Amino acid sequence: MGDAPTPVARGPIAPADPVTVVDGWEVSARRSSAALTLADVTATAKVLLKADANGAFAAAALAFGRARREGDRLEIGSSPGEWLYLAPPADRERLVEELGAVAAGAGELLTVSDLTHGRAMMRLTGVEAPRLMAKICAINLADTVTPDLAAFRTSVAKTVTDVVRDDVGGRRSYLLICDRSVGQYLFDCVLDAGGEWGIDIEGWVTESTR
Repeated sequence: MGDAPTPVARGPIAPADPVTVVDGWEVSARRSSAALTLADVTATAKVLLKADANGAFAAAALAFGRARREGDRLEIGSSPGEWLYLAPPADRERLVEELGAVAAGAGELLTVSDLTHGRAMMRLTGVEAPRLMAKICAINLADTVTPDLAAFRTSVAKTVTDVVRDDVGGRRSYLLICDRSVGQYLFDCVLDAGGEWGIDIEGWVTESTR
């Protein structure tokens, strides 16, 4: 008997052709030169840490509403007492272990949850991204209000979404993170809203090559 096939993870957003497998995930290998692009980056590891919003950990941690990038990882103060950590797919287990060790040695109750398969995530990139977002989101995206590495939770296309401004090479870029069950819906809504600016689908790009 031959070896059993390696399991392949699939996100809720149908990948655009051509399709390939990266780090155990089925992803799109499409490349676009459009000025405004939308990429499905659901395969990114997503781990949530929760703590008492008034506790010692929270007092020393990243402030609510901000994000911080360290190499391939992104830490997000997603709400009071909640921090979401993002990393390349291959780092998921290590990230869970590291945060578990932090929780074990904190001296207060911290909980760690792996949300990688429970959340969809997409990246919208381009100078027209704020104008597109204005059609489906009521938040003011001016630089003075939501600068690079600002984070907030709001309604995007009537869907509860965590939004992180995470500029790429000087280009305006937003991460949109939502429940898996509405991932395809939100992806389609963003594509529809960006039609007037010629939005195109970009395939999977690891965080190390952003």
